[in-house]
Amino acid sequence: MDKRKAFTLVELLVVIAIIAILMAILMPALNRVKEQGKRAVCLNNLRQLTLAWIVYADENDDKLVNGDTGEYMDPDDPQEWNDKNNPHYHELPWVLRDWRTNDMDKKRNAILDGALFPFCSNIELYKCPTGWPGELRTYSMVDAMNGIGWDDIRVMFKKRMKITNTARRIVFIDDGGKGDAHLGAWTNYATTPEWWDPPPVRHGEGTNVSYADGRSEYWKWKDRRTIEFGLKGKAFSGRQEGNEDIRRAQKGAWGPKAGNW
Repeated sequence: MDKRKAFTLVELLVVIAIIAILMAILMPALNRVKEQGKRAVCLNNLRQLTLAWIVYADENDDKLVNGDTGEYMDPDDPQEWNDKNNPHYHELPWVLRDWRTNDMDKKRNAILDGALFPFCSNIELYKCPTGWPGELRTYSMVDAMNGIGWDDIRVMFKKRMKITNTARRIVFIDDGGKGDAHLGAWTNYATTPEWWDPPPVRHGEGTNVSYADGRSEYWKWKDRRTIEFGLKGKAFSGRQEGNEDIRRAQKGAWGPKAGNW
């Protein structure tokens, strides 16, 4: 007797169901591997930028590069940098202001014309591989590193040798290239349990940072409120009592006196 050599409909559906189950199991693992690869590249980028930041200080009598981006200045008016009433008089920012524009030439020139580019001349190092299309920069410095000083315990450093405990003080953070944080340097409060700029959450509900000693490290946020606020991309969270993510970020940005609330 002849026997048919073909799948029945039931057998075909069973095979498809098995493949679907295997894909559902494997896809999260594959996504995690992909994210870890991008995270590793991002960590290397931050390390390279921080080494350039250190060399800049070595080549400029220990003076730190301007950590802001000209947030309060007109990037098309170079004369504004010569305003003696400006706190960054004669200080070219590490990169120029580049947000809220779709002009790729302006975005590129904002990096090329920055003070740090001669010390880190690979434009690919200014962007995390998880960046969106059209982004050329996703990193920011924290205010404490010659960004903006405040009138409380948030002390801004001008000289590298003044930085105490370099292994714990943040220089760069992958803030994601969007939201209110990316206007200038990344900042936060020091003595109250609340976020100022949003906490970046692009790397598996965490972010990458670099330290003044040249290291880079992944930070995984632990408090759900941190992640929920970070996804909004807006400034000023309001009080989040008991949020240890806030305390960690405050001490990293402003030192051991911060985060004591």
